[in-house]
Amino acid sequence: MSQRKSLATKPNVLETTDAQRKADALHQYQDTDGHFSLVRNFRLADLVTIMNGVCGSFSIFSSARYLLTNDIDYLWTALALPLAGLMFDFLDGKVARWRKSSSMLGQELDSLADLISFGVAPSLLAFVVGLRTYLDTVVLTGFICCGLARLARFNATVALIPKNEAGKSKYFEGLPIPSSLVLVGVLSYWTNQGWIEGQAGIPWGTITLWGKEGGRGEVHVVSVIFGLWAAAMVSKTMRVPKL
Repeated sequence: MSQRKSLATKPNVLETTDAQRKADALHQYQDTDGHFSLVRNFRLADLVTIMNGVCGSFSIFSSARYLLTNDIDYLWTALALPLAGLMFDFLDGKVARWRKSSSMLGQELDSLADLISFGVAPSLLAFVVGLRTYLDTVVLTGFICCGLARLARFNATVALIPKNEAGKSKYFEGLPIPSSLVLVGVLSYWTNQGWIEGQAGIPWGTITLWGKEGGRGEVHVVSVIFGLWAAAMVSKTMRVPKL
């Protein structure tokens, strides 16, 4: 009877310990003395993570400048910056392990920066290169939202994924959002070949699902790739091993 009682109380002890750990982690953010108290709580790894978001933001602005000026150099800059963001995305974890410091804030920063660099920036690049019909923008919006949902699910369920001997998750549920750099690579190749809006045009052209050509029912065939990629990111059954 006492053994059964002991086993029954173990989950409560674990829950209490976990709750206390979270409370201790949150305590550092209760310092409200001064306007820049949040900045003082940043760790070096957090600043590296923010640089990922900086790269994604500059990519977005470079895409916008290309649309305004039609200067191809801005487009190449916009295509290169998400790759620079990936370098910072890899580096922040190494810095956190080197400094032996991690934080709840860092985890949220990582997801938000990834959404900018690997969700919003690639979608805008696809629009800039030529996916500009109404249905194209619907697909690209879905791509961003699926990336957002994928990152939120990762933050909420990462503790449930089996770990290896080093304590790291064995796999990703769904396609990780940085995989969108593969699509950025495809867009870069098209740009190099001149297969973009204003030059030779997007490969395989468009199809009209309803209405007249050029209307809201027109969509580029390659938009299907972005749609399938978005579905893979939110897949529950797809498991991508961590390298």
